[in-house]
Amino acid sequence: MIKAENFEPELQDLANFAKVCAHPARLMILRYLAEKQSCISGDITTEVPLSRTTVSQHLKELKSAGLIMGEVDGLKINYCLNMKTINKLKQNMNNFFNGLEGEIGCKC
Repeated sequence: MIKAENFEPELQDLANFAKVCAHPARLMILRYLAEKQSCISGDITTEVPLSRTTVSQHLKELKSAGLIMGEVDGLKINYCLNMKTINKLKQNMNNFFNGLEGEIGCKC
């Protein structure tokens, strides 16, 4: 088994990001929060066609990855995008793919 510690931190971050975003429900949640451009309090399950428990698990994964922030407000939690993390990941992703640019017309 290959240990993740053997790889550059940027590659580890990108791999973790890809793993977290590998579910369409998580992408839908991120897109919904981006469209609202503000913190969302209450029930996101009205926008995501899954059970409340399943949505909560997806929110937990997104929060653990640092892609969203959640703040308890009484019985509700206010969620919003963590743009600091998202911008860092966007930059790392751009750097990664820009580094893959090869010769046009590869002859493999």
